[in-house]
Amino acid sequence: MNFKELVQMRRSVRKFTEQEISPEDLQTILRSALMAPTSKGTRAWHFIVVDDKAMLEKISMCREMGSQFVAGAAVAIVVLGDREVTDAWTEDAAIAAVTMQYQAADLGIGSCWCHIRNRFMQNGEPSDNILRFLLDYPENLTAECVIGLGYPAIERKPQDEDKLRWENVSIYKPATT
Repeated sequence: MNFKELVQMRRSVRKFTEQEISPEDLQTILRSALMAPTSKGTRAWHFIVVDDKAMLEKISMCREMGSQFVAGAAVAIVVLGDREVTDAWTEDAAIAAVTMQYQAADLGIGSCWCHIRNRFMQNGEPSDNILRFLLDYPENLTAECVIGLGYPAIERKPQDEDKLRWENVSIYKPATT
């Protein structure tokens, strides 16, 4: 599959089979993240890989809504950025996360992004604090997202090109004099 097809086929997957992800495939996914571009080459992201079912269940409760699918994932990767290294940590972490998702799709592995930064529980507790408590990462790191990975239990249709919003694209043309 070429990249154009991969982009069209990659869809968020929230229901996974029980099949485990091989260590080789997990390493390939992490390798892609470690090669992702970063601002000024800072590589200020960090990744916590979780495959323990009990911990996946706990992570799935770090938000009121939108994180429950993590409990059924074979693996979750918590994508963190170091705020003390660069002010572009959020962008760098997001680029690495999406790179992982495309690499996973290329391997036939489904994924879904669970946003963490600036998300809160109903009582006002930041989702990042909950993950920090569970996974014991230092204060200078902040979670951007959790990527749930696993083999898809459902089949998703490719993106419909007829629904692309080309009206949201503008092409700059300089004024003629």
